[in-house]
Amino acid sequence: MDKTIHSTKYKTVLQNLVKARHESGLMQSEVAEKLNKPQSFVSKVERGERRLDVVELEAFAKLYKKSLDWFLK
Repeated sequence: MDKTIHSTKYKTVLQNLVKARHESGLMQSEVAEKLNKPQSFVSKVERGERRLDVVELEAFAKLYKKSLDWFLK
C-alpha cells in the first residue's frame, strides 16, 4: 500500500476535490471563507502541498454536497 501523499488514490481525491469545487461554481477564496480558512489552505490542499485529513475532507464534502466516497471514485 502506497503511503505517500502522491499515491494514485490520493491524487484521485485531489482531482475530485477540484472537480467538486468547479461543479459548485465557487472560487478558492469563496471556499476558504465558508470553511473559515485562508485561501492558501484551499490552494495548497488542491495542489497536494498540504495533506488533507478525513475531518477536513468531510467539511469540503458538506460544502460541495458530496458524499465522502464520491471523492474516492
